[in-house]
Amino acid sequence: MPEIQAAGDEGVARMTRLRTDVSHSARIWNYWLGGKDHYPVDEEVGEQILGFVPALPRSAVADRAFLARAVRHLAGQAGIRQFLDIGTGLPTADNTHEVAQRVDPAARIVYVDNDPLVLTHAHALLTSTPEGATDYIEADVHDPEKILRGAARTLDFDRPVAITMLGILNFVMDTDEAVSIVHRLLDAVPSGSHLVISHPTTEVDGEAMTQAVEYWNSQGSASMTLRGRADLVRLFDRVEVLEPGIVSCSRWRPEEGPEPVAVTHFGGVGRKP
Repeated sequence: MPEIQAAGDEGVARMTRLRTDVSHSARIWNYWLGGKDHYPVDEEVGEQILGFVPALPRSAVADRAFLARAVRHLAGQAGIRQFLDIGTGLPTADNTHEVAQRVDPAARIVYVDNDPLVLTHAHALLTSTPEGATDYIEADVHDPEKILRGAARTLDFDRPVAITMLGILNFVMDTDEAVSIVHRLLDAVPSGSHLVISHPTTEVDGEAMTQAVEYWNSQGSASMTLRGRADLVRLFDRVEVLEPGIVSCSRWRPEEGPEPVAVTHFGGVGRKP
């Protein structure tokens, strides 16, 4: 069980909302990544899901590696210095600010999540270089207006911003609503901004993934959905998708070597014209 130290009234109030009897996707993800910030219920549900799709830990690792490669590209070749990371998850190695600030210590990053354990660890662990800045917003992906208001404290929306949404739009059950959320966020940022999305799909191990998600949705946690390629393409309809397109996360600009095995999560990066 993770050790939690919450400072002040805000931390105490946050932790009163922590449910240790219901599994949570961020904590299950942490379990699959080999972390320690999860509870027995997360291990139990995580193991049940692996019974359907044993390769999911490989997807978890590939998803994190995709984020790191995408942020390195954006901070490096694309010259992006501002990042809005929606659906942060529990801190691990190579968090967005760490990758971006290695390229430019003055990079500014805003993290967004609505899980009390994630936020407690974010306040404790996600620190910035002196030249840059990080901020943390407690908000839900369904409320882009709140996200944008909070992010404006740290980010300059007159300059390009990279919006990263890894494993979060799958919790927006209606595809039209998911597309609308992405559009609203993109409307707030200028030309030259970028969008990064990863999403569990039916493109790899589709039948097993469908069974796993049905089990997940029966556990009383936040419901999630899978999407196929056509719906993933819709999420990028306002941006120019960079090569190699919307692909398995493991195959988005991988390091040199043999072609990686495809994983269940697909991802892509696009630039706002």
